Amino acid sequence: MSIFSQIIAGEIPCYKIAETESCFAFLDISPLAKGHVLVVPKKEVDYYFDIDEDLFNELNIFSKAIAAAIKLAIPCQRIGVAIIGLEVPHAHIHLVPIDNVSDIDFSRPKLHLPPEEMQKIALAIIDKL
Repeated sequence: MSIFSQIIAGEIPCYKIAETESCFAFLDISPLAKGHVLVVPKKEVDYYFDIDEDLFNELNIFSKAIAAAIKLAIPCQRIGVAIIGLEVPHAHIHLVPIDNVSDIDFSRPKLHLPPEEMQKIALAIIDKL
């Protein structure tokens, strides 16, 4: 069971943004920027392009709604999207508020935000959904 499946099952706490029957969104605990959200299918699939077509479409439509909420809640020019798929064997989409291309460079140091700030960010995004 992946760490994301454990988060979805409630075995590991998270700052949940939203969920549907098939999809789940939560704040990345090692974000590149404030408002960095991970969007995952609840069904554990390792490789993004192995997701069946219906779930693939649902995941992307769900991600679009989450990205719109992030953009309203966090000052930025755009919401960058990254699908890397090497660090956790559970397909996921990174939604990252960005102002420059370098803002979505995963080799950059990650932020370490206190729980109160993470909760504040999560609530700000949830409020815009």
